[in-house]
Amino acid sequence: MNQGKKILIIEDEQILGDILFNKFYAEGYNAFWETNGDDGLRKMREVKPDLVLLDLVMPKKDGYEVLEEISKDEALKQIPVIIISNSGQPIELKRIIELGAKDYIVKAQFSPDDVLEKVRKYLGDETESSLKNKNKTSGVKLWIVEDDSFLSSLAAGRLEKEGYKISVAVDGAQVLKMLETDIPDLMLLDIIMPGTSGFEVLKIIKADARFKDMAVIIFSNLGQEHEIEEGIRLGADDFLVKAKFTLKEVVDKINAVLKKKGKI
Repeated sequence: MNQGKKILIIEDEQILGDILFNKFYAEGYNAFWETNGDDGLRKMREVKPDLVLLDLVMPKKDGYEVLEEISKDEALKQIPVIIISNSGQPIELKRIIELGAKDYIVKAQFSPDDVLEKVRKYLGDETESSLKNKNKTSGVKLWIVEDDSFLSSLAAGRLEKEGYKISVAVDGAQVLKMLETDIPDLMLLDIIMPGTSGFEVLKIIKADARFKDMAVIIFSNLGQEHEIEEGIRLGADDFLVKAKFTLKEVVDKINAVLKKKGKI
């Protein structure tokens, strides 16, 4: 669906620009990349992109100046612009929206997959398979048991976008209490937590026939072979090592486990 659509990246950070360029190229878009505002405007006029990803702090012309020129140019003003920047202050957001930007991404808070998803939203490129997956996962209950609030928030946000119904627990005691009144389709379970450990929670779950159909994926910083083997021995369906995953890989693994269980 996206074949032939043109994405212009105007970003002076070499590593980030390279990552985004390669991401969009790999997804079948015609990607262009410029490293300053002057060259970015020139390229906009040359190729008439379908969407622009625009940094704010750049040499020659900054993002605000670029937006101002775009707003005055009848040939460019209809092209959607998404800002990517290091800041996210309300006054900054207000100004870029007034200048015509469609959306805003804070660099420290996104992954390339997040950017791709936002671009697809504005270009109407959400794939048929993606829509089908959301229909399949709608209402499927997924619990994240994790004492790192930042990590659980990142995972929850991404999984909610996939259509899952998310609940979060911060330790073993809390999730065992939750299990008294509800049962998820899958639990993403940390091992090292205050009080009751993930292994202890897993033992309790697997000893209770009420939870025989619930899938469990161990989610931990532990990555030694004997720890993985222990998790599998206790009945976990799979194992994710925190330091070695991306959010997309978490989603893929969860989807695979639930598909195997016949839940999606």
